[in-house]
Amino acid sequence: MSFLSTLYPAYAEIFLLVMACTILIVDLLVVNKDRTVTYLLVQFTLLGCSLITVATHEPGVTHLFHNMFVDDLMSDVLKLLSYLSVSMALVYSRNYLLTRGLFSGEFMVLTLFSLLGMMVMISASHFLTLYLGLELLSLCLYAMVALQRDSATATEAAMKYFILGALASGLLLYGMSMLYGATATLDVAGVSEAIKHGVPNKELLVFGLVFVVAGLAFKLGAVPFHMWVPDVYHGAPTAMTMMIGSAPKLAVFAFVMRILVEGLQPLMVDWSVMLMIMAILSIAVGNIAAIAQTNIKRMLAFSSIAHMGFLLLGMLSGNIEGYGSAMFYAVVYVLMNLGAFGMIMLLSREGFEADKLEDFKGLNQRNPWIAFMMLLLMFSMAGIPPTVGFFAKFMVLQAIVSAGYLWLAVAAVLFSLIGAYYYLRIVKLMYFDAPESHEQIKMQPDTSLLISINSLAVLALGMMPGTLMSVCVVSVRQSFLLH
Repeated sequence: MSFLSTLYPAYAEIFLLVMACTILIVDLLVVNKDRTVTYLLVQFTLLGCSLITVATHEPGVTHLFHNMFVDDLMSDVLKLLSYLSVSMALVYSRNYLLTRGLFSGEFMVLTLFSLLGMMVMISASHFLTLYLGLELLSLCLYAMVALQRDSATATEAAMKYFILGALASGLLLYGMSMLYGATATLDVAGVSEAIKHGVPNKELLVFGLVFVVAGLAFKLGAVPFHMWVPDVYHGAPTAMTMMIGSAPKLAVFAFVMRILVEGLQPLMVDWSVMLMIMAILSIAVGNIAAIAQTNIKRMLAFSSIAHMGFLLLGMLSGNIEGYGSAMFYAVVYVLMNLGAFGMIMLLSREGFEADKLEDFKGLNQRNPWIAFMMLLLMFSMAGIPPTVGFFAKFMVLQAIVSAGYLWLAVAAVLFSLIGAYYYLRIVKLMYFDAPESHEQIKMQPDTSLLISINSLAVLALGMMPGTLMSVCVVSVRQSFLLH
C-alpha cells in the first residue's frame, strides 16, 4: 500500500490546507476591493472539500495516523454540513463586510483555517488531535472578532473572548492530563478500555472529568461558563458573530461525542449529573435573561445558551436515539442561526447596524416577504409547529422522557414557554408596529435567494423531518457501535 493511499480519509483536510495557503498568496495579487477572485476561490475550495469527502467515504470506521484520526459516517455528515454552513455564512456576510471595508483576504483565510480546525475536531480520536483542532479553531475566531481594529467594542469583545477562551483551554488541558495520569493513554478508545478494566486512582479520573466537562461547557456556552457569549455576540461585527454561532457548534458537538460518549462512557453516572445541572440552568438562564434584551444580537446570544441546554439534554439519554436527537438539534440550530444573523445583515447598511429590536418595527410594511421569512425563523427558534425547531425540541424531550427524566422534560418545556415570548415579540414588532424608517431594503440577488431557501427549509424540514433525523441517528449508530 502506497503512502498516499494511507492518507485517503484525510484528503479533504489536506486539500483545504493547500488551498488556504494558495488563497493567502493569490490574495496578495488581487487589486479590486470586492475580492471577487478570492471569494470565488474560497467557494470553490468548499465545493472541492465536499466532493472529496463524498468520494472518500467508506462504510465502517477507518483509523489513521496511529489512531489519532478517525473517518466514519458521523464525521463525514458533520463535515459536509460544516462546508455548507460556512459557504452560506460567506454569502450572507459578503455585502455586509464590503460596506465596512472588512471583506479581506485575511477574513476568508481565517475562515478556511477555522474550518480546518473544525474538521480536525470532528475526526479526532486522540486527546492531542482534539486539542489541536480546538485551538486552531479558537485562535482563528479570536482574530476574526478583532478584525475591525478601529472598533472599541469589537476589540473589547476579542479580548474577553481570548482571555476566557485561554482559561477554558487551560481547564480542558489540565483535565486531559489528569485522565492521562489515571489511564496512561491519550487515545480516546484506549481511555474507555482502561476505565472498563479498572484504574488504580478513580478520584484522579473523576477530578479530571470535572475539568474536561468545564472546558467543554465553555466552548458550548453553557451555564455557568456562559458570560462570554452575550458580550462577544454583541461586540463582534455581525458576520463574525454568525461564524462563531454556526458551524463551530457542529464541531463542538462532535468534540463532546468523542470525549464523553466514546472515551468516558463508563463514567456516564458521573458526567450525566454535571450535564443535567448545566442543561437545566442553561435553558432557564438563557430564556429568562433574553427577555430583558433590547439588542437582537444579545437576545440571540442568550437564546443560544438556552439552545445549548437542549443539546446537552439529548446527551443525557445515554442511547443512540438520544445522541441522534442531539445531533439533529445541533444541525437545526445552525440552520436557524444562519438565517437569523443573515436577516440582521440583510437589513443593515453602511453606517447602520440593524441590531436593535426597534429596527424590526413595521418590517411587514417595508417588505412583506422578508418579514415572513423572519417570522418562520422566529417560530422555529421558539419551537412552534410546523417549523423544524418544534420537531428538534420534541425529539430531545422524547429521548430524555424515555430515559426516565420526566421532571427534566417538564422543566425544559416550561422554560421554553417563557422563551417563546421574546421570539414572538419580534413578530409583533414586524407586523403590528409602525416602521421607524421607510427606506427601501436593498438586497443582493444571491443573498435574498439564499435567505428565502434557508427560511423555507426551516418550514419544509418541520413538515418532513424524517430523512434528516434518520441520517443523524444512523450516522451516530454506525460511528459508535462499529468501534
